[in-house]
Amino acid sequence: MAVLYWAQEAFIPIVLSILISYALEPLVRRLVRLRLPRAAAAALVVLTFTGALGWAGYAVSDDAAAIVADLPEAAARLREAVPRSLGWEGPIEQVQQAAEELQRTAEEATGTSSAPNGVQRVQVETPRFNIREYLMWGSANALAFTGQAVLVVFFVFFLLASGDLFKRKLVYLAGSSAARRTATMQILDDVNAQIERFLLVHVLASIVVGVATWIAFRAIGLEQAGLWAIAAGVLNSVPYFGPVIVSGGAAIVAFLQFGTLSMALAVGGAALAITSLEGWLLMPVLTSRVVHINEVAVFVGLIVWSFLWGVWGTLLAVPMLVALKACCDHIDPLRPVGELLGK
Repeated sequence: MAVLYWAQEAFIPIVLSILISYALEPLVRRLVRLRLPRAAAAALVVLTFTGALGWAGYAVSDDAAAIVADLPEAAARLREAVPRSLGWEGPIEQVQQAAEELQRTAEEATGTSSAPNGVQRVQVETPRFNIREYLMWGSANALAFTGQAVLVVFFVFFLLASGDLFKRKLVYLAGSSAARRTATMQILDDVNAQIERFLLVHVLASIVVGVATWIAFRAIGLEQAGLWAIAAGVLNSVPYFGPVIVSGGAAIVAFLQFGTLSMALAVGGAALAITSLEGWLLMPVLTSRVVHINEVAVFVGLIVWSFLWGVWGTLLAVPMLVALKACCDHIDPLRPVGELLGK
């Protein structure tokens, strides 16, 4: 765990590239069956994939820029509107006044209220949340992310172009025993099949959530509906926490746009209803056919990997659990771990 945490900048692009190559491998195989050289097929698929991502980013860039431009005004409106709308201003002020009176009474009782002669008494205020520091930190991370994204694109291409090279090498390294080579082949085939099916299911589910969210937000009249639809589709891959983040963020944006708590609840409720229907009806049926991991193991894995790798850990936790369980199911000493992870 210490190595994974310390070297996360190296491990995260590797794991992400492997998962992307799993998702794109079926397309490459189909092009190879059409007599296209594997290197050319891999290049075509990777260029199409990156082009689609670039086009999607460009399509929502105006909405993202509008949200960033409106942040100062939105923050001011939120600071003024939330206490007034929820009726918090009076109780908060009363609690603050009571705390000040108790503090003054305690100082007078202990004799610590008066300062020594020649010493001026000052009050130190705790610095407030500095958003500019976080924006600068985010800009630096954006540059680092761009550099890592380029590395991921090239790594994915080399993985797709190599085909089953590493699979054959792993089977060769398993030893001369036929049983060990057979077990290695079964592990690799099981991992490949489960991860490919898992990624396909989640991509389809994310598309359904994104399209449904876009339709609902457009019907309500929420601005930047396309950007929030993409966010809903992407964060849908994060179990438990992703839908909550999208629903909460959309509710805040709706409150700032419409100025009423009822519209904020309507937008947040619509987003939560879409993700809940997908999570309770669609995903259990599809996921149960491709992976057999219990919910407790998923939740624990989500906590552990988010602790190690942050946001990327939440996105990569479930695929890594799928690969871990596939390995444990075929290795006798690790079968208890596979049983613990299974349903």
